[in-house]
Amino acid sequence: MLQLLFPSPLLSLLLMALWLVMTQSYTLGNALLALALGLLIPVFSANLRPRSKRMRHPLTVLRLCLNVMVDAWHSNWLVIRILLQPSLTRQDTSIFIRIPLEMRNPNGLAVLAAIVTITPGNAWAELSMDRSTLLLHVFDGRIDEQTVIQTVKQRYERPLMEIFE
Repeated sequence: MLQLLFPSPLLSLLLMALWLVMTQSYTLGNALLALALGLLIPVFSANLRPRSKRMRHPLTVLRLCLNVMVDAWHSNWLVIRILLQPSLTRQDTSIFIRIPLEMRNPNGLAVLAAIVTITPGNAWAELSMDRSTLLLHVFDGRIDEQTVIQTVKQRYERPLMEIFE
């Protein structure tokens, strides 16, 4: 019964805090409105969220986070170099790459979407209906397609599968 009333207590607290910070009003009425939103939004949106699952392999999570930080830093420098070299920006170098996926877990796919979008120069463009193929936009199209595919599969998808599946 308590799970039905409070399906996600942490989300409720975060929504309440976010509402108060965004409105910058800490009156009793606004606090009650924040409480109502914090309690009702998780209840009504529970079916829209993927089912929570316990995260396993904390060392894999740490390794994945470090990989993402290093790759984002490296990608930042590559994008800056491309933008600052006029000879490279005159030509359209961006491409779309289809990446076959083995992972089907919605939580893992959501994290993968965040990871590839966080990396500057890349954008998650499309996921096939059967979740078997990712269409990824890559800003620096001079890079080898197989390198991009192997990077996504080995550095991101494999650890995410270990964590979520």
